[in-house]
Order: sequence, then C-alpha cells, then structure tokens
Amino acid sequence: MPAAVRIRTDFSAHELRRLAAGTKNANQSRRLLALAAVLDGMSRTEAARIGGMDRQTLRDWVHRFNERGPDGLKDAWSKGNPPRLSANQQAELAQLVEAGPDRAVHGVVRWRRVDLQRLIAERFGVAYHERTVGKLLRQLGFSHISARPRHPAQDERIMAEFKKTSQLR
Repeated sequence: MPAAVRIRTDFSAHELRRLAAGTKNANQSRRLLALAAVLDGMSRTEAARIGGMDRQTLRDWVHRFNERGPDGLKDAWSKGNPPRLSANQQAELAQLVEAGPDRAVHGVVRWRRVDLQRLIAERFGVAYHERTVGKLLRQLGFSHISARPRHPAQDERIMAEFKKTSQLR
C-alpha cells in the first residue's frame, strides 16, 4: 500500500484551526479543518469526511497546502481565455457600431451580428461565432434593442405633413 503524503509541519493543528476560524472563505476553512484532523492523528478517510470530500481529494489538497501554505487551499478559478481582440481593436469596433454602417460601403442599413461578424473577420482577422459577437457587443456596453431603421430615401418634411394632429377643443 502506498505511503500517505506527508503534511508540512510548520503549522500545528491548533494553528490550522485558528486560521480556519479566521477565514471568510468557507471552502478554505473546511480544508484547513480536515488537515488539522490529519495532524491530530485521525485517519485520512475520517479527516476527508470531516472536510466533505473523499480521500483522494484530501490528498490533492495536501499537495497544494505543502506547496503554497494556507492560501493554497482557496479555490483558484481560471481567468478564462484572453480576448482575441485587443483593447484598441475593441475600441475601434465600438466606434464603428456607434457610427452605424455606411450603406454604400457596408451594404446594410443597420448592423446585425452576422454583419459585424463578417466585418470583424475582414478588418481584424478574427473569426467569431455570431453569438460571441453578441456577447462582445454586450461587454462593450451595447444593447440588443435598437431603433427601427429608416429608409435612406425617407423625407422628414413629408412625414411631418402626413402626421395626423388632434384638433384643440
């Protein structure tokens, strides 16, 4: 049977319990208490049960504790993938969306996600899915709600004359 992974000895069980009581991170507290139980001589299986995990998971946390100390017992969430457009490219895209399309150049009256997807691929060389373009627009502060597009040949003066007005009583 393989030997148990040794826990670093620069922290006592009492110190680990004190750290567990002082932390605001519940998961870190559970892990500290499980390690304190191991240092007190409890079996690894029972200590893992105290921490709400299985024995293999406790072993993994022992490795992290040995490497990084008590801060290594906090959850380490991934930062995710870095953005494929730089900050300057995102700012340029925001300006393009804010200005709206030029019908002669872009061939559209208003921006749709599929149009912006094509524009991003042509201008920046980055291929996004149409749904991801929507997420990118949301991150840039744009809403999916847009004003109704106007026909390019629409005349404001004729529209104002055509509107029905109520007579004053």
